[in-house]
Amino acid sequence: MQRILVVDDEIGALTLIGIMLERGGFEVLKAKDADSALSVLGEETPDMIILDVMMPGTDGIELCGMIRERPETSETPVLILSARGDAESVMRGMDAGANDYLPKPILHHDLVAKVRKMLGINSTEN
Repeated sequence: MQRILVVDDEIGALTLIGIMLERGGFEVLKAKDADSALSVLGEETPDMIILDVMMPGTDGIELCGMIRERPETSETPVLILSARGDAESVMRGMDAGANDYLPKPILHHDLVAKVRKMLGINSTEN
């Protein structure tokens, strides 16, 4: 089972995204901020990382840059989910090394389909 680290400071969003991914057949690791995400990454190397942009302290874009600097996660697919869908935010995320960017709110099917595509999983099920 592929593991995905989800980083979001909003517990409701973290829970909801986790449920969507678990229903999609993934194991989910969760972190509420950059520090706890880096702590998880010190112990585990997930197959993919999903980041929220707006978090207190280190935001998701800065965290993405840190993830890219670590040899263990330099090639790990990173998806940024954010309520900020403006072009500048998208560009900042991509410049930091994100593989893709999805605006919030996110629909279950869209999220699972995007994750499967990024992980190279071909699936006909919804």
